Amino acid sequence: MPAGDAVSPRLNSGVSGAVSWLKKRPLGLLLPLLTLPLVAAVVAITLHFGGYHQDPQFVPGEYAHGSQIRQALLEEKLVPPPPLPPSAFVDAVAEKPQLALDKADRDWSRMDPVFVQDVLRVMERMKARGFPMVLLEGYRSAERQNKLAGGSVKVTQAKGGESKHQYGLAADLAPVRNGKVVISERDPWAMQAYNALGEEAQAAGLTWGGVWSFRDYGHIERAGSLRALLAQRNKK
Repeated sequence: MPAGDAVSPRLNSGVSGAVSWLKKRPLGLLLPLLTLPLVAAVVAITLHFGGYHQDPQFVPGEYAHGSQIRQALLEEKLVPPPPLPPSAFVDAVAEKPQLALDKADRDWSRMDPVFVQDVLRVMERMKARGFPMVLLEGYRSAERQNKLAGGSVKVTQAKGGESKHQYGLAADLAPVRNGKVVISERDPWAMQAYNALGEEAQAAGLTWGGVWSFRDYGHIERAGSLRALLAQRNKK
């Protein structure tokens, strides 16, 4: 008998036995066995093609701005530093009497609270760079603005109501060395401080007066036109 003929009866017997076994088993017991290969196939296909379902528009870097906003919201609210004694301003007042710094308003509460936080963070970064700063003037009345604009020595080109100082959206800062306010641009260290102030202010999205044709190195303000800023404020 050929070898293939010898195997056939055994094969037929095995198949018949399997069929008989399946007929004796309830369908509920067979379902897990029947579905297992199908589940395995689905998992394999999903793993194989999973890479093709990624959103092609997703770029992690595009979410950096949103992350920065969330970080800003989580940042601790800064508190204005205690005021310096009048003696700290004596040299500055004598250096530029046309500024009448002895009459300047340094009350942080009269300034826009959001802008105050921007200024305080700039001051914090300036201190870290070795340039502690002080607020020379924040809010400025329209009357004082007109006096500064109309003085014999030109201090500002903006008249009353035209400066962001009148709306708490501008600040004049100066570096402090050994407890004294230094405002002279002829002082190399002070000029380094003003240039650093420009870098930090611009990095914070603020406008620095040092880039204007009429240089105002210690001046920083909220960016944007005054009209647009006031319109935005009125919508709130």
